[in-house]
Amino acid sequence: MPFKGKLLIVDDEPAIRDSLYQVFTKEGYEVDLAEDGKSAREYLSKYEYDLCFLDLKLPDANGLELLKEIMENSLDTQVIVISAYGNIETAVSAIKAGAFDFLEKPFSIYEAKLALEKALEHKRLALENLYLKMNLREREGKTPFIGKSKAIKDLLEKAKLLAQTDSTILITGESGTGKGLLARKIHEFDRLYPGPFVCVDCSCIVPTLFESELFGHVKGAFTGAHTSKIGKIELAQNGCLFLDEIGNISLELQAKLLKVVEEKEFSPVGSHKIIKAKVRIITATNKNLKEEVKKGNFREDLYYRLNVVNLHLPPLRERKEDIPLLVDYFLKYYQEKHQKPPKKISPEVMDIFFHYDWPGNVRELKHLIERLVIFSKRDEITEKDLLFAGFERPNSKEETPQLESGDLPELNTDGTILPLEEIEKRYILKVLDQLKWNRSLTAKLLGIDRKTLRDKLKRWGYA
Repeated sequence: MPFKGKLLIVDDEPAIRDSLYQVFTKEGYEVDLAEDGKSAREYLSKYEYDLCFLDLKLPDANGLELLKEIMENSLDTQVIVISAYGNIETAVSAIKAGAFDFLEKPFSIYEAKLALEKALEHKRLALENLYLKMNLREREGKTPFIGKSKAIKDLLEKAKLLAQTDSTILITGESGTGKGLLARKIHEFDRLYPGPFVCVDCSCIVPTLFESELFGHVKGAFTGAHTSKIGKIELAQNGCLFLDEIGNISLELQAKLLKVVEEKEFSPVGSHKIIKAKVRIITATNKNLKEEVKKGNFREDLYYRLNVVNLHLPPLRERKEDIPLLVDYFLKYYQEKHQKPPKKISPEVMDIFFHYDWPGNVRELKHLIERLVIFSKRDEITEKDLLFAGFERPNSKEETPQLESGDLPELNTDGTILPLEEIEKRYILKVLDQLKWNRSLTAKLLGIDRKTLRDKLKRWGYA
């Protein structure tokens, strides 16, 4: 049974504590019990709870005061207050102080379970709203992971099987192959962790801020921390934390991430509280992590923890049968996005696509199709449109022009030897003529840079 949350039950009546403990532990919750205010404060100083059942009448504490402390010091703990002395004024005071709900003793287990489920659902929605406000992309509908090749079909089959487990997954492949889309597809199939999909690009976060981004921080944790902040792990609670380009994080952060992977818990920066990490972790990299381990750039223990299951995405050049499907999808997508009339790819252009190696993989194809949709003025995209859109010829191998045979000038007409600079000048001018004064290609063939060629021509009066 998957871990569903961490609860604290604060009540001086053993029967209530024990009955709630029995019910909720069987349903997958981790439950701590406190019989008074002192023990409750000790627990609250060590752990972060998803929800607290709080008795308002304790032998050594005022429940309303303890409620206010929880609201001030805990990042997102939901509180359901319980009391045998319930009245409207008490309930209103508790709700105003921040409680989610109020239960009057005696209450049934059904009432307690219903209140718990509503409170945790409220918390989940609040986190998702915060997640959206931070401009993180929540998955929308079906993830377009497209392909008919055997490699893609096998990956999709594995994704469905993995979604039924809580295994940690490492996705490998070149840049632009679609590692993030595969991670989203796995999450789409997931029933154990159906919550938010939170993506962290490890290559784009300033190293000094990475720990705060991942774990969050409390107010005053460091200079500039004027308010508490929920980290990406907590935003992904009950969902998926996708760490893209995992090979780029520092060794120090690798050690802290290892604790999250091994023990499924973490602490915000500046806090001693322990928060359970109820997340599926998927990582991705375009690096060879085994080689990084040998070089000392990546922890071996973390590598094996992350690489429980490895899914490798082959480059587009190795699955060219997927190109027509991808082209068709991107054409329709960008025609709708940019409100352009329907277009089709000419057979000549499709042939070029099949003979191109796509060093930028699916991402390169995607961006090219967008440019073609924007720039093409006809309903059929031709080779001329490719050139206008800035597409280089297939395989990026420039054909070396064949110079005409024949002796190049080396002697004066009277048979005297030419000065070396004059020989160089005549040779360069001859090459320029044969290449129709293409200075870039001339410089390349002569093994000099373009600036050197420009300086020589300027000195000879040809600039």
